[in-house]
Amino acid sequence: MRLKTSLGIAIGTALGTMVAAKALRARRAIDLAGTTVAIVGGSRGLGLAMAREFAAAGAHVVLAARDEQELERAAADVEELGGSVTTIKCDILDRGQIERTISRIVHDRGGIDVLVNNAGIIQVGPFEHMTVADFEEAMATHFWGPLFTILAALPHMRGRGARRIVNISSIGGKIAVPHLLPYSASKFALTGLSEGLRSELAADGFAVTTVCPGLMRTGSTYNARFKGQHRQEFAWFHLSNAIPGVSMSAARAARRIVDACRHGDAEVILTPGAHLAVLANGISPATTARMLTLANRFLPRADENGDDRSHTGWQSVSKYVPSSMTRLADRATVENNELPDASRP
Repeated sequence: MRLKTSLGIAIGTALGTMVAAKALRARRAIDLAGTTVAIVGGSRGLGLAMAREFAAAGAHVVLAARDEQELERAAADVEELGGSVTTIKCDILDRGQIERTISRIVHDRGGIDVLVNNAGIIQVGPFEHMTVADFEEAMATHFWGPLFTILAALPHMRGRGARRIVNISSIGGKIAVPHLLPYSASKFALTGLSEGLRSELAADGFAVTTVCPGLMRTGSTYNARFKGQHRQEFAWFHLSNAIPGVSMSAARAARRIVDACRHGDAEVILTPGAHLAVLANGISPATTARMLTLANRFLPRADENGDDRSHTGWQSVSKYVPSSMTRLADRATVENNELPDASRP
């Protein structure tokens, strides 16, 4: 009898907690209509998918990225769907450009309600081929860039109605993935920054959301950079991001992120595989480490010639990739503006 009573109390408490949490989340919700949403790294991939969702919710979207042609195509895409959008050319690696971009948005729009840090770079290959410059570029893109953007935007966001900051990290910012060390190290830094800011800025009415996607079909693998046996590296990476059920479409991911932003959620982990990986790592980090060590054995070895040159996915296609198995990921490349850029080496 006592067991039944204890079990009933536990279930009742759990259900009550869930109901209270749901009610609190509903109270935190904001209306995005009429807000100004700045997306840094918004001209393609997940950034463009989020721009569509924010615009569909009635927000005016400001897209910042370094490629003018990509920005023009992205703006046309959002406008074709009936959205309101402006674009600003900005290199996330240049703090001066970041500050001027924020100043221009504030001048043109009167302020910023939602700031999304999405700019990213992916370098794939064995640690033996990664240079200090690779780590520096990853940190500059994923940590210093978002930090400088937040520092520039915060004074203009205080007192606004929304006050939402969304930082796009990665499952690689919670669990270090082999052959992605510069990426993982810098995403770990962004995750720490984002989680710490949520606690410190809450008293000022801010809600900071940390997004940790797993595998997604954004089309970005073609613009990632590959080292060592680059064709083999591109093949496993692109195929992993193409499998339905394992990877998530950019559109679905964007809907989840925008909903989390609207409700001020602390964290969003996208894809069941990413959830499972985080859970497994929390329960037994040693087991997770052994699994990743095993996975690393199946990845391409370092290039025997010691060639540290970087190649894009477009430069790394082979008779194996693209193929019928990567059809969905290849389609996403066109849908999300991840086209080849002749100006890049």
